[in-house]
Amino acid sequence: MIGKTIEELQVGLTERFSKTISESDIYLFAGISGDFNPAHINEEYAKQTFFKTRIAHGMLTASFISTLIGTKLPGPGTIYMRQELNFLAPVVAGDTITAMVEVINIDADKKRVWLKTSCTNQDGTVVLDGQAIVSPPRKK
Repeated sequence: MIGKTIEELQVGLTERFSKTISESDIYLFAGISGDFNPAHINEEYAKQTFFKTRIAHGMLTASFISTLIGTKLPGPGTIYMRQELNFLAPVVAGDTITAMVEVINIDADKKRVWLKTSCTNQDGTVVLDGQAIVSPPRKK
C-alpha cells in the first residue's frame, strides 16, 4: 500500500482524524515516552497548576498529525521531514480531538509538500496548530 505521490496531490486537499483522549491514553503515553511530568499523571499536583487539572501530553495530541501524514495524506511511504507546532490550549481526558492536515504548497522539483496542521477539540477550540514539510511516496 502506498500513499498519494506528488503527482496526485494538489493544494487544498485535506484529511481529518478524530479520537477521544482517555485516561489510559495519557498513562500509556507517559510510559511509552518516559514523560512522567506530574501535570499529566498526578491530579493533586495538577490542581496547583495554571490548568487546575491534569492535562494530556502536547505531543500525544500532536501525534494525531503524524497519524494523518502516515496513513492518509499523503499516506503510507511519506517521509516526515519537519514539524512546527504551537500549543494553544490544554487537552484533558474526555476531549475529542480532530486533527487536520491541508496541502498548502507543492514543490514538485524538490519532491516536497507543505501541510497546514491543526488539532481542534469538540468545542471547536484549536488546541494546536503548525506546519509540516513532508516528502510524499515515489511513483507506484
